[in-house]
Amino acid sequence: MALRISDLSDELLIKIISTLPTKVAVSTSLLSKQWQFLWTWLPKLEFCDYSIIDDPGSILRYREFINKNLPLHKSPVIESLLFRFCHRRLPQPENIKLWVGIAVSRFVRELSISYFFLNHDGPDAPLPSSLYTCNSLMTLKLEGPEIVLDVPPTVCLPSLKTLQLRRVTYANEDSLRLLLPHCPVLEDLCIERVGSEDNLRAIVVNVPSLQRLSLDVFQRSPGGYVIVTPSLQYFKVEDFSATFSCLIEHAPKLEEAEISVFQEFEELLKSIASVKLLSVLALWNSPEEPVYSVSTIFNQLEHLKLGIYSDNWSKLLVWLLRNSPKLRVLNLYVDKDPELEVYQPVTWSSVPECLLKTLETFEFKDYTATQEERDFLSFFFKHACCLTSTSIIHNVCDM
Repeated sequence: MALRISDLSDELLIKIISTLPTKVAVSTSLLSKQWQFLWTWLPKLEFCDYSIIDDPGSILRYREFINKNLPLHKSPVIESLLFRFCHRRLPQPENIKLWVGIAVSRFVRELSISYFFLNHDGPDAPLPSSLYTCNSLMTLKLEGPEIVLDVPPTVCLPSLKTLQLRRVTYANEDSLRLLLPHCPVLEDLCIERVGSEDNLRAIVVNVPSLQRLSLDVFQRSPGGYVIVTPSLQYFKVEDFSATFSCLIEHAPKLEEAEISVFQEFEELLKSIASVKLLSVLALWNSPEEPVYSVSTIFNQLEHLKLGIYSDNWSKLLVWLLRNSPKLRVLNLYVDKDPELEVYQPVTWSSVPECLLKTLETFEFKDYTATQEERDFLSFFFKHACCLTSTSIIHNVCDM
């Protein structure tokens, strides 16, 4: 006997329509009375206007569709609610407040709101104060300069573990400072800053529970960073601003760090000396004599990825090798402006311990056979006693 789909339980039907885009799932309410309200029990909802023609009428109808249907949702818990808008006619602030308020009343666990236009030409969208006291919220992702983080005096997010703030606007200098201390179990924080209109100067991250921190900054003068995160395990900073200042006060558990900067960063290296994997992309011209402190020792560093655009790049590399006695893997990429001053040979006062005892894998990308590269490789291969894997990839365009 064939089983008809109408014979399936509501629970199974809900699982089936949960695989559909939200708009399609809502349309199944037209199939029959049995299907009329099934979609209202979906645990995950996504409203996205990507596929809508950039026509005012179509966009307005879609916003009305959300206004009409989201309040009908009946599931006691919304596992995930995502809003993604990519048209210039952004939702009105009252719409955002209504939708987020509904999510909070349904004990939302993950909330994501994204505006994908870099131009800040829409109305500001402050979030309702109820969001800042949502006990159920575990993940919050906000993206777009129209979103305003206006943190009220009363704030408590006891379940929030993941927070992403990408290109948002802060209502004032205190917004982030008020928010972070009231996220007692926060583990993953990402802050992305673009332009100069987010209303912040310096960023202070003082979160004892934080394990992962990413700072992506594309501003001329972002201020600086003070980071107090004793549980931090992963740290990433990408900052190509004219000035750079970052102090990590205490991170004894830090194992992996990715650093991409324009400026000299010795102080930052000192504060992350416990890492096992270090990735550095440095784009600046170092002075003739290294300024790095001999007291900074990377006793746990096993894997170094170094990409550097600089004259005298080998001086930074020599310093890192000398201070990484347990290094096992070295991935190297260098670039140099041919119009810069003549290369001054680096002085190897002693052979780095890692070359003699631990370094096993070496990769050199875009090798161009400059005198500086040949000098480095000559010394390197003369003393690298433990190599088991070597790869030198020529840059054919520069040969």
